Amino acid sequence: MKDISHKIKTLRVALAQARLNASPDLIKKIKDSEVPKGDPLPVAKVAAVQAAKNTSLIIPYCHPIPVDFVGVDFTLGNDFIEIDVTVKAIYKTGVEMEALTAASVAALTIYDMLKVFDESMEIVSVRLLEKHGGKSDWKIDAAKKLKAAVIVVSDSVAAGKKQDVSGKLIVERLETEGLTVSQYTVVADDEPEIESTLKDFADRGHYDIVFTTGGTGLGPRDRTPEVMQRLLDLEIPGIAEAARTYGQERMPMSMLSRARAGVRGNTLIINLPGSSKAVKETLDALLPSVLHTIPILHGAGHEAGHAEHKPDHKADPKHEKHEHKHKH
Repeated sequence: MKDISHKIKTLRVALAQARLNASPDLIKKIKDSEVPKGDPLPVAKVAAVQAAKNTSLIIPYCHPIPVDFVGVDFTLGNDFIEIDVTVKAIYKTGVEMEALTAASVAALTIYDMLKVFDESMEIVSVRLLEKHGGKSDWKIDAAKKLKAAVIVVSDSVAAGKKQDVSGKLIVERLETEGLTVSQYTVVADDEPEIESTLKDFADRGHYDIVFTTGGTGLGPRDRTPEVMQRLLDLEIPGIAEAARTYGQERMPMSMLSRARAGVRGNTLIINLPGSSKAVKETLDALLPSVLHTIPILHGAGHEAGHAEHKPDHKADPKHEKHEHKHKH
């Protein structure tokens, strides 16, 4: 089973469709309510809902998911039945398997109730039509064009008494996300030095994003947040809040972090903790969605720069024909 403990919760949506071919006579029996066992469609709908909620019990590598919504629509054609299933959940992993399982079970339920009338009946397809809400939705198209810098704030690393781990971890992760890290530097826990370096990167280097690591705690030399307070043109509290919330679910002392985030000019500056474990967790919490800030700073709208969400099929005109008004 894949480890998803590092992921953040987002709204996940998947739409799956199953198609069952049947004789025109059988379709007519359904429409005319002439099936002895009763109308198969409401039974199939309940079966689909149950299947979506219990997918992890029958598909070994699926995670148990707190399903928030299951929608089931039927289309009765001349010689086929289509079943569209939408599943929604706010969770760490996608719901495509829940939607596919639900559509499959709905088709099997209909087959079971009608097989006596039509030996040629066949489930011909089960397919995923769309999904969204995962990490790929928040990757911005312009990531490779972004110029980043990393500042390690540490007396011991600056003095050569300790090797940097956290800063290099940030560099590696940013490059994995497609950014170009043009500057990596180490400074002591000294306010004037931190301030001059940040000013240089923002005002003269015009970096898109600058990450600092270290100096955000409660120690007597932890002064990075104080420098940030003086430098920022605009603070973005939600970034630091999101990082602390994510960290607090994994390590109770995350609440002690005083990290800040905000904008100077067109440069986004984000403080990360000093420990490598905390840095990794914070990056997991923020990337890639925090990169959406950069296009906005350059005047783009909130929808610019990242993968476009596909619409929910209920609002999509191409799916309107799939709604079957079935009285039961």
